[in-house]
Amino acid sequence: MIERVLLGAATVFILVSLVGVYRTIVGPTTPDRVIAINFVGSNVVIVIALIAAAIGEPGALDIALVYALLNFLLSISISKFQVERGGVL
Repeated sequence: MIERVLLGAATVFILVSLVGVYRTIVGPTTPDRVIAINFVGSNVVIVIALIAAAIGEPGALDIALVYALLNFLLSISISKFQVERGGVL
């Protein structure tokens, strides 16, 4: 029973992430895209954790943790690139 609830929650997070994908594509500004990419990445970490809990595989939480760190580094590097390029007002 709890597995169905966890997988249902993961499905909801995937559907919510589609809004972030739309915002990543449409924009309108680069900071909006950076925030949307970070939002989608955070939701992916949550989905991985929920699926790991649903299937009873604690090793997958390590994958979620590594993905969270990579998501953070991606956001920082994109922001740094924008500052150096002069795209920040």
